[in-house]
Amino acid sequence: MKSTLTFGLAVVALGLGTSAQTSSLATALPTGTPIAGDYNGVYRPQIHFSPPQHFMNDPNGMFLDANGTYHLYYQCTLFPWPYNPTGIVAGNQHWGHATSRDLYHWVNQPIAIFPPTNDSQVFSGSAVVDVNNTSGFFPDQDNGVVAVYTLNTPTAQVQEIAYSRDGGYTFSRFAENPVINSTSTQFRDPKVIWYKDHWAMVIAYSQEFAIGIYTSPDLKTWTHASNFTHHGLLGLQYECPNLVKMPVQGSDNGMYVLSISINPGAPLGGSITEYFPGMFNGTHFTAIDGATRIADFAKDNYAGQFFYGIPDGQDAVSIAWASNWQYTQVTPTVQEGWRSAMSLPRRNFLANVTRIGWDLISLPYDLAPILGEQLAARTDLANGTLVVDYSSIASGALYFEANITGASGASSAATLNFTALSPVSGESLRGGYYFGGDNPFFLDRSRLRGFDNPFFTDKFSTTSLLHADGTWTLSGVIDRSIIEVFLDGGAASATATFFATEPLTLFTLSSALLPANASVSVAVYALESAWKGFENGEGIVLGNVTTTTVKRDEL
Repeated sequence: MKSTLTFGLAVVALGLGTSAQTSSLATALPTGTPIAGDYNGVYRPQIHFSPPQHFMNDPNGMFLDANGTYHLYYQCTLFPWPYNPTGIVAGNQHWGHATSRDLYHWVNQPIAIFPPTNDSQVFSGSAVVDVNNTSGFFPDQDNGVVAVYTLNTPTAQVQEIAYSRDGGYTFSRFAENPVINSTSTQFRDPKVIWYKDHWAMVIAYSQEFAIGIYTSPDLKTWTHASNFTHHGLLGLQYECPNLVKMPVQGSDNGMYVLSISINPGAPLGGSITEYFPGMFNGTHFTAIDGATRIADFAKDNYAGQFFYGIPDGQDAVSIAWASNWQYTQVTPTVQEGWRSAMSLPRRNFLANVTRIGWDLISLPYDLAPILGEQLAARTDLANGTLVVDYSSIASGALYFEANITGASGASSAATLNFTALSPVSGESLRGGYYFGGDNPFFLDRSRLRGFDNPFFTDKFSTTSLLHADGTWTLSGVIDRSIIEVFLDGGAASATATFFATEPLTLFTLSSALLPANASVSVAVYALESAWKGFENGEGIVLGNVTTTTVKRDEL
C-alpha cells in the first residue's frame, strides 16, 4: 500500500488512453431540449435549486463565465428510459445543467454530458475555462470550456475530458479519452484549477484514503505529483475533493482549502464533508495543522464544490448537495417526481477565530434577488416573543435573523429559540441557543411526521461561543422542506431537510432569562419564489426552450 501510494497508486496509468466508444444512446435521450418541471409541490424548495424531474446528487463542473453567468452541472439520473428501470434513484448518471445570473434564478438547460454506452455513467468532476487555449481545442476563442470527469464502467473508473466551443452548453468527448487510465473501480471525482502556469487536479483514491494531485500543461496529458493521505475522518471512503484558494479575514494573503467528502462513515451516519486549510505550491498540499474540521453540523450537506472563475481575492462561492446517502433514495419527494435539492449558494472565507483557530466562514450568497417584504421586526425582543403568520406567503419560504448584544454573564438557562409550526397538524421544526455554560445550539426536526426512516437523524447540536463582549448572531432560511442556519456570522452552519404532513406557516422567535442590559434585535422576511416567473400558462417550468406548449399532465 505505502509503495503503491508513492508511485500514484500503480493502478493508474498516466497519459492518453483508448479511443472513445461509440454511443448507443444518442436516439434514446432528450438531446437539445431541457426537461420540463413542475415546481409547485408542497416539498419543492423555491429558492434552492432542484432538478426539474428525476434524481439529482453531486454538483459538478461549476464555473463563472466572462459574461457573469454561473453554470451549475449536476449528477442526474434520467427516468423512465428502459436502461434505468429502478425509479427516481441514482442510476444512469449524466451531467444535468442550469445557468443563472444571480445564483437563485436558474434556467434549466439541456443535458450537457451523456454516458457513451448503456453500461457506463458520467460521474462527478469539474469544468474550467481554457482562456489561453492550452488544450488546443479553441484556436479562435478565449471562452472554451473543458469538463473533466470520471467515466464509471463495470471494470474501472477512468478520467475523461469533453470540450465545449459554445460556452459550456454542448460538449464533444475527446477522441483520445481517457486522459488518465485506470484499472481501479475506486478512482474518481477530479477537481481541476489553474495554478500559475499549469493545471492542477485533486482526485480521490476513494478506498485508499488518498487524494492524488496531478499536473498538466494542456488538460490532456497528466502527471502524478503527490498524495495527501489518511487525514481527518476516514469513514469508508473519500469522495469529491475540492481545492480552492480563498481570502483570509484581516489579511491580504489568501490560503488554500482542501475539502474531502466521506461516505459512508460520517459521525452522524452516511455522508459529510471535512476540510483542511493549508498551503499549496502547485504540486503538494500541506495542511496548516492536524485538526479535522467539519463543514456542516447537521446531516444534509455533501459533495460541495467551489465555482471556478471567481476572481482572486473575492470570497469563494460554493454549492453543496443538500441530502445524505443514508436516505436520499427513499425521501417522500418522489410523489412529486423529483428527489434532492442543492444547498443555498454560499460565500466563503477563512478566519482565525479566538479559541477555535482556523475556521471556514460560510454565509448565504447575496439574498437580494429573492428577498421579499419584511414581515416583522423588533429591536426589543430581549425576554420577549415575536410571532409571524406567513400562511399568505406563496413561496412558503422565510429568511430570519437575530442580533444579540449585552449577553455577557447570562445564566445557563438564558435562551434564544425559534419554531416553525403547522397550526393544522401541530408539527414543528425548532432550534435554540443557550447563552450560558458551553453555549450549545440545537436544531430539532423530530416533531415532523412526513418521513420515517431509522437513519433520518432528528436532532443536531454544536457549540457556538458567545463573544467576550456578549454579542452573537443567528440567521436562517426555511424553504418548504429544507432549513439552513448560520451561527455567529457563519462560523458554524447546518443544513437539514425536513418533511411535514402539512405546510409550516407560523414562525416564532423568542428569548428568555437574558440579563437586564441585553438587547435582541430580530427581523423576518418573506422570500420570493425563484421559479414562479419561469412558469408557462400551465404552471410548468420549461427551461431554455422556444416552445411553451408543455402541459402538466404531459410530465
